[in-house]
Amino acid sequence: MSVTVKIPTPLRALTGERDAVACGAPTLAGVVSELEDAFPGIRERLCDEGGALRRFVNVYVNGEDVRFLQGLETELSDGDEVSIVPAVAGGAR
Repeated sequence: MSVTVKIPTPLRALTGERDAVACGAPTLAGVVSELEDAFPGIRERLCDEGGALRRFVNVYVNGEDVRFLQGLETELSDGDEVSIVPAVAGGAR
């Protein structure tokens, strides 16, 4: 099984500037573990001290926000696309 993980620009320094990587884990939690094994330090950017996704990191599986699915326990299928999107805040004054 293979899923594509889209890497946002702020995390590409950890992935050798790759904008996408392939993972074979059956759950989002497994993908985070695979990413950490391949690119040490990425888990702390995605997850808090308790292991939950950080509030300012949005993760989508095939365009669906995992917060409305099963979070890190979201099951993945061959060909799925996981997108990591850092939250953007701010505005005009």
